[in-house]
Amino acid sequence: MESLLTLVLVLTPLFIGFAIPSNHKMTAFADKGLTYLVFIILTLIGIELSQVEGLGSQIGEIALYVTVLSILTIGTGLFGLMLFDHLNPWDAKKPSVKSKEHRVSIRGSLVQVVCVVIGMVIGYFLPAGYMPPENTMTIMLMILILLVGIGLKGSGITLKEVLLNKRGVEMSIIFTVAVLVGGLLFALIFADVSWTKGLALASGFGWYSLSAIVMTDAYGAIWGSVALFNDLIREFFALIFIPVFMRKYPSASVGLGGATSLDFTLPIIQQSGGLKVVPLAISFGFIINIVSPVLMVLFSSLG
Repeated sequence: MESLLTLVLVLTPLFIGFAIPSNHKMTAFADKGLTYLVFIILTLIGIELSQVEGLGSQIGEIALYVTVLSILTIGTGLFGLMLFDHLNPWDAKKPSVKSKEHRVSIRGSLVQVVCVVIGMVIGYFLPAGYMPPENTMTIMLMILILLVGIGLKGSGITLKEVLLNKRGVEMSIIFTVAVLVGGLLFALIFADVSWTKGLALASGFGWYSLSAIVMTDAYGAIWGSVALFNDLIREFFALIFIPVFMRKYPSASVGLGGATSLDFTLPIIQQSGGLKVVPLAISFGFIINIVSPVLMVLFSSLG
């Protein structure tokens, strides 16, 4: 019953966002609001992390978890989509006009890490009576999902357009299954990680702000930080390697960023593969953005 309630709390704001009539001002507000909200969420996660007793002695363990989880989840997803490209080739047309050389920028990702560090510093000096209320993260999660729903509706994308892109749907299924296999492998390696926790951690699919909240609520600040840095590493990896894989493995290249293929990594995907690859990225990214919160809440509620 509790898992069903949590799922309703996550999906209801998404449906409300879709139901709100879209206009340019509303969409712009949602996009801007998301940017600031992510900074607030990451700072709050830093504050919670600072309250963990003996955190310093667990840094090495956290780094090990993040390293292994990143290798497994990025690796299995990449392998699955590369195999899909090999068995079912798809030629993405090169841009008719030569695009400008893309320069990889990791500044945005570094700002997110800085927010966590700032939160840890604040939490260290903040008196116990001034800590954020217990339900703050849940409220932030609902606002986040609401703004995502408004943004998706305002982007002009319809479910019909998404589901009619056969390759985008196939990619999302292959990617989801492959990455979840990575989560199961992670659970097999570490005795203190249940299979449900492994699947939950893997289900972030690059959506670091969401996975950090859900995992913190479910398993505590340590695992919330593991999920956060795992998904941030996917973003780093995608920024660097999307242009590398695009020529021979366009599906794998599009899927590298996971949920970010719909927004953050979309410009790089377009520059690397041309306009023809954009509908594929939008279809894949849209589906992953819907599937990710459902799977995270579902698996984390199972134990």
